[in-house]
Amino acid sequence: MAIIFLFLIGFGLAVSGGVTIIAYMNFLPAGVSWMEYLLFIGTRVECYLLPIGLILMALSISRFPKRL
Repeated sequence: MAIIFLFLIGFGLAVSGGVTIIAYMNFLPAGVSWMEYLLFIGTRVECYLLPIGLILMALSISRFPKRL
């Protein structure tokens, strides 16, 4: 049960981080270059939720018991 809970927490974090990164892409039509965009999202704490969530999901999948 804890593994499923860890997966769901990771999924929620990954969705939050991904949506935030996509929302910040609205700066690109305003004249911000890709390099400035990448430097900007590198400084935002909420953008780190995507990799943290992906890591939690990968850990929970790797520890999930396999049934044959």
